Amino acid sequence: MNDTVQFFGFTTTLLELLSFILSVVTVALNIRQIHWAWLFSILSSGLYASVFFEARLYGDMGLQWVFIIVSVWGWFLWWRGIDGSSQLPVSALGFRERVLAVIAWGLGFAALAWFLKSYTDTDVPLADGFLTAGSLLGQVLLSRKKIENWLIWIVVDVLYVGLYVYKNLMLTAALYAVFVLMAIVGLRAWSKTCQQ
Repeated sequence: MNDTVQFFGFTTTLLELLSFILSVVTVALNIRQIHWAWLFSILSSGLYASVFFEARLYGDMGLQWVFIIVSVWGWFLWWRGIDGSSQLPVSALGFRERVLAVIAWGLGFAALAWFLKSYTDTDVPLADGFLTAGSLLGQVLLSRKKIENWLIWIVVDVLYVGLYVYKNLMLTAALYAVFVLMAIVGLRAWSKTCQQ
């Protein structure tokens, strides 16, 4: 799957192309709150782990494995709800939860950046750590159908575009530009059904 192909003017590998397609399907299903999104998330995360390993983006690679675990949890929550007997509604974080989310992002960033700088050969430990921690937070909030997940994804995805251009993962950079637009659509769609 390391053969290069052309896709809309981008030179990429078949592995990155398949990961791209599965990721777009995942977010499209998430916007519509279809629980099958989690199956596509598991598949795309597994493939993207290989793409990021080859690019020496180890934080992103590890994040994909965490995404797989969180996706199994999210699939259950979306299908059965928190109490196991009803579907999970879209809701918003309270003030205390928002503060805790920001603190968790900061602590995750510090720990990941330190680990990546100390124990890997990545050339972007700060960016990789910050975006990995933010992505993990976004994924957890998505699993719980918290509307703030879309705000986090907008910030993270904008920054990922720059990182992936720097790492010459041009198709993935284009994917994250699409994700920014999809996150805006997701935020608007979920806002209509959000329980305060």
